[in-house]
Amino acid sequence: MTSAPLTHLLYLHGFRSSPQSVKAQKLSRLVAAQYPALHWWCPALPPSPQAAMAQLLAGLQDWPQAGMAIMGSSLGGFYAHVLARQMGCRAVLLNPAVHPARDLADYIGEHPAWHDPSQRIHFEAGHVDELRVLEATPACHTPPCLAVIAKGDEVLDWREMLGAYGQDRVRLIEGSDHGLSDFDLYLPEILEFLGLRAHTP
Repeated sequence: MTSAPLTHLLYLHGFRSSPQSVKAQKLSRLVAAQYPALHWWCPALPPSPQAAMAQLLAGLQDWPQAGMAIMGSSLGGFYAHVLARQMGCRAVLLNPAVHPARDLADYIGEHPAWHDPSQRIHFEAGHVDELRVLEATPACHTPPCLAVIAKGDEVLDWREMLGAYGQDRVRLIEGSDHGLSDFDLYLPEILEFLGLRAHTP
């Protein structure tokens, strides 16, 4: 099945991250410069997974499912997969979390935001329960996914990511890190997967 041309792209940041992340900013500039007709949305997500999903579903209700894609990093990659399996759209998962309820149970409390330490994030025990609910959400679709997984990820286990998200297309990286500091190397494959024609300088 051939996907419709991409018209809408959603990017979801990870835990304690924001739309100011390096990857989000890089993609925002790329879309503005090379794909101005593409509708781009990179919202700031609340700490509550339930509230985050409600915000996203409300924002996506008028999006064309065949012409949209979701990209997410870490916890945002988990959210992207949950949404894609509900909506049937393409997804790009960047070092996606597999069991966020388990992994974030140790992070209950107040934390500084990565990109603005003056901002505080309050992660509550109830948010872990909300993640458990999302992990158990049944799939309505089996969407096409590209998982970009780094063996050098210092936060998440690449083997676990591969086991959970390796049924479709995978770019398995020998090194790199959790934040994909060499993200530029994988952009051409990501753009190709999304059906976006790469622009040469």
